[in-house]
Amino acid sequence: MKDKSFKIIKSSGEKADFSLSKLRRSLFSSGADELTVDNILNVVRDELYQGISTKEIYNRAFALLKKSKSIYASKYKLKKAIYELGPTGFPFEKFVGALMTYSGYSVKIGEVLQGKCVSHEVDIVAVKNGEHIVAECKFHSAKTNTCNVKVPLYINSRYQDIIAEKKNTKECPNEGWVVTNTRFTLDAITFGSCVGLYLLSWDYPKDNGLKDRIDRLGLYPVTVSTLITNREKQFLLSRDVVLCRQLLNDSFYLDHLGISETRKTKILSEISMLCNTH
Repeated sequence: MKDKSFKIIKSSGEKADFSLSKLRRSLFSSGADELTVDNILNVVRDELYQGISTKEIYNRAFALLKKSKSIYASKYKLKKAIYELGPTGFPFEKFVGALMTYSGYSVKIGEVLQGKCVSHEVDIVAVKNGEHIVAECKFHSAKTNTCNVKVPLYINSRYQDIIAEKKNTKECPNEGWVVTNTRFTLDAITFGSCVGLYLLSWDYPKDNGLKDRIDRLGLYPVTVSTLITNREKQFLLSRDVVLCRQLLNDSFYLDHLGISETRKTKILSEISMLCNTH
């Protein structure tokens, strides 16, 4: 199956060549089998036209995955689901905090730490086996936004102020993190590496970015579910239920929403498969 020479429009407005192999990889990342992926590729390829947007291609592939099996569609929409944690960014902080909690860290959200010059409200403080991490989360509700070098520059100055105040004490952090749901510019990565900040984005570091950690740990946000409405998702987020795994433990929230037993069973079955719990 060869790529056809179609020009597509990316979310940034740029034109690019359509890549069938890239779409194939993204479909396989949903967990779909080869036959399902090939069938979807054949349908999408036949419906292509010059100037089609990446959003249209995504929507069509998503609809076909959902028709095949809802869990495939849920995993396929992971990146979009992270954007749906907005618009404030606070649910994203809680989501990153939950990822770290399930990775064995003792986590506090929204701590105020005294620096040498001023006090700082820190998004996440995480401690485990001698690691003492201070992490700042930068959430963007639009995928066209990236984290440029100004972000780690600013966060590093805050981090150094905290270290200056806490040095030689057990409260002194030894790692500064910057976490974003989008991507870092090359300058941001270069600066972060130079000053010793740990940068974590959707696909950075390679093989250990947010997507990799989520898939590896089975820690999907509730916003990935294709069976829960946007209104219901906002209700769950407002109750601090940000992970599918949390909803498995606190399924009574579905009763609060007036969800029928039949639908509740379907929702819990879907998210149970996502979390790899049985």
